[in-house]
Parts: sequence; C-alpha cells; structure tokens
Amino acid sequence: MTGLRQFRYVIAGSGFFGATIAERIATVLGAPVLVLERRHHLGGNSHSEIDPETGIEYHRYGSHLFHTSNAEVWSWIRRFSDFTHYRHRVLTRHKGRMYTMPINLMTLNRFFDLDLTPAQAAGFVGELTAREAVTQPRNLEEKAVSQIGRALYDAFIRGYTAKQWETDPRTLPAETIKRLPVRLNYNDFYFSDLYEGLPAAGYHAIFDRIFADRRITALCDCDFFDVRDQLNPEALIVYTGPIDRYFGYRCGELGWRTLDFEIERPPVADFQGAAVVNYPDPDVRWTRIHEFRHLHPERRYRNDVTLIMREYSRFAGRGDEPYYPIDTRADAGRYAEYARLAEAESRVIFGGRLGTYRYLDMHQAIAAALRTFETKIAPHAAQFAA
Repeated sequence: MTGLRQFRYVIAGSGFFGATIAERIATVLGAPVLVLERRHHLGGNSHSEIDPETGIEYHRYGSHLFHTSNAEVWSWIRRFSDFTHYRHRVLTRHKGRMYTMPINLMTLNRFFDLDLTPAQAAGFVGELTAREAVTQPRNLEEKAVSQIGRALYDAFIRGYTAKQWETDPRTLPAETIKRLPVRLNYNDFYFSDLYEGLPAAGYHAIFDRIFADRRITALCDCDFFDVRDQLNPEALIVYTGPIDRYFGYRCGELGWRTLDFEIERPPVADFQGAAVVNYPDPDVRWTRIHEFRHLHPERRYRNDVTLIMREYSRFAGRGDEPYYPIDTRADAGRYAEYARLAEAESRVIFGGRLGTYRYLDMHQAIAAALRTFETKIAPHAAQFAA
C-alpha cells in the first residue's frame, strides 16, 4: 500500500473517539489525517445500517442511545446530524410479566401488587433494605440487596447479572455496580441527561459526513498492525485498539466480555412493543431483545415484517469484539503495567474503550477525544510548527 508515509497524523480505529480526533485535526489544524479501520465499515460499535430485507435501520452492535449533559459534546455532534426527540424506555420481562426499568413507582406497585404513594414507597424500600442489614457489602449481591432489598434483586438483577457476566454475582466485587436507581415516582425514562435523541438519518450518516472531509483519508479493511511498518516514523499515532495487543500481550491479556447477536425478521408489524426488553430470568438464554423500528417512531416502516435482535453475553477471546472490561483486580494490575508502557511512547496516544480499558458511552468517548485533542494533539502540533 503506497502513500501512507505522507501522513503526520494517523488514527487506528474509526469509532467516536477516533472520528472526533480526525475531525478536529482536519478542521482545527487543517492537516491531512489517515484513519485505519480494520472492519469493513466506519463508526466502530456505533455503526448502523439499513437492513435490505425489511428497510429498517438497525444498530449492528446493539442499540446505541445518545444522551449527554455535556453541552460541548451535544453541540459538536449536532454539527453532523439533526436529532429526534426520542426518549429511551426499557422494559424487563420477569416470569411472564412486563415491568418498567429502572425500578420506579410503577415497578414497585406492579411487582408487590400495591398502590403506594411516593412517600409510602420511600418507607417501603427502606424496610426492604433494612431487612438485609448489610453495612459493608463484600460483593455485588450484598451491595445490590443493601440498596433495593432481596426480592427486587432476585427478580431483576441476580439472573441478568449472572448471564451478563457468566458468573455468580456473589463472586463479583461490590464496585461492579455503583448505584441501582430507584425512582419514587412514575418517571420511566431510562436516562436523565439534559440532552437525548437519535440521529435523524442514522449513525452511519454521521460518520459519512465526518469522513467526507477531503483532508481525512479513511481506509476500511485495513488493520493498523498490517501497515505499521509503512507509516511515517515521525507520525503522531492515536491508537484506539486493545492496549494489550499493541504491546504484544507482554503483561498478559486483559479480560473482556463480548456480545453475540442473533437477527430474526418476524412477519408482524410489532414483535414486543418496545425498543429494548431485558430478560433477567435464568431459564432464558439471551439477556435482551432489541426491536429497532421503535427507535424511530417518526419513520414509516412496513407493517408486514419487523426486525429483532437477541443479545447474548460471553467471555471474549482474541478474535472477538470486546465490549465490557471485566476489570478484576488482576486485570487492573495488568492494565497498570500497560499504562506505564503507554506513558513511555512519545508518539502514540492511547484512547477509546480498548486503548484505556474503560467502558465509555458514546458521549464519554467524544468528550474524552475533545479533551485529548486540546491537551495533547494541539500542543504537539504547535510544537511541531515551531
């Protein structure tokens, strides 16, 4: 492959972190930038596409819902797309009945067959948690029951967590979860950020518009490691791939969870009545079902067919797409070693989920990229120009 040596800025990966960096280099610095994407499409896990059989836009790697309270991030992404007013709701199906999530007053009343007011619900949840008498949670289960009580934990958290992590929740550290939200009103919106919506023309359109800049050269089906020796040795590289792979796994492999997806096209107008339904019961193999037509109620899709996607969770191998860092104590120790190696790389910046071993939502990846550009890339460019 010729011409790669001309670029002084190279980005490995075209997800939101890499795409944001590329856009900033092109528009703020006015410099040519090379983006290398090992998949056959741009956009990383945020990629969406139109299903040719149904005409429904679906998210290839599971439903991606855009939400943020960061005005800078919201302003940046809206340069590339109008956004709908979509507000995300999630249902969970437990023992043949549907409940709203996160846990709210409707969930409590339906599950316990009560008719509590918000004030009564506060006392009721307090009684549930007091029964457990857990003051210093030692694992995920103890932390969860200390926050929502045993009955709600058993119904909505225990089975889902066991499937998501493929292990007994009692073996997971308490810090795996932060705070399980319990709303004492009927608010069933999943997120509470200031800004929320979905790109009107789809995520694929956002990436098409970003990478349409003539100063950005984006190559798909091109693995960074396959062309590494052909790059300019003086180039500044932004690497968003697995940090352990970059260093040849010399400190050991980092643990990740991956997801498998199974697509089906039922011949009905509406399969489940919602965009996402969780399945916490252990006798159901999948963790949730996505039905993408509900993400865009403003569109007029066909009424004789829909598209659903069942989601399954398992441990990731080297050939799998990593999604969630397992982050055991051993993983944290290994990553600390890799972070020290990364600091010694004078011309490589590590970013994104895989490069920093952190799960980042889309808005967090964009925010991190904007900060990285301002604090590391722009100063580098000024130094280079001088």
